[in-house]
Amino acid sequence: MDLSLWQYQFRVIMLGDSTVGKSSLLKRYTEDLFLDCINQTVGVDFYVHFLEVEPGVRIKLQFWDTAGQERFRSVTRSYYRNSVGGLLVFDLTNRASFEHVRDWHEEVQERVRPHAVLFVLVGHKSDLASGRAVTREEAERLAGQLGAPYVEASSKTGWNVADAVELLARRVYQGLRSGEVQLRGGWDGVKCSVPRALELRPPEEAAAAAAAAANGKKSCDC
Repeated sequence: MDLSLWQYQFRVIMLGDSTVGKSSLLKRYTEDLFLDCINQTVGVDFYVHFLEVEPGVRIKLQFWDTAGQERFRSVTRSYYRNSVGGLLVFDLTNRASFEHVRDWHEEVQERVRPHAVLFVLVGHKSDLASGRAVTREEAERLAGQLGAPYVEASSKTGWNVADAVELLARRVYQGLRSGEVQLRGGWDGVKCSVPRALELRPPEEAAAAAAAAANGKKSCDC
């Protein structure tokens, strides 16, 4: 894939308590690596990966990996509004991290209203089955209440890591197609190339954007 060519950029925020393995998930997905010891995130780290969601439609995924510690929350909260998707991550062996998922979800929703962020709930560290503290049934029930799909994954084995991330990317893409996700001026949750953006807009908006493009102006950041 030519990494210089993409139709959309989606910004995805990683959410969850400290030590649930958000950085490990991204390391596995973007670099196919697993490290037994990984430095704790301080503030926000960034990762990038490219994905083809359907033939000819390339997505640049920009991940914001947020620190789970309370002392960094004032920093990480500033990134919520410019996110279109969120991976809500908890540790299957840590009951408290599961119980805090709703708090993370509500915190984001409060700060992005009247708009919304699309979520996928991820039960991480599925390889540690003997220490499991949250049942699949409980997690699926919570996911249903949050209106999010649920995936169990392991960055150590690589199981379902790509599935979890790409499920979210495709959910955002379908949201664009259906109108659930709207392109907005001054918002960086989704960036797009002009030709693809025109396909998703009402005819009158597309005509205006096309005219602007013809005059050498960009209707959105590329």
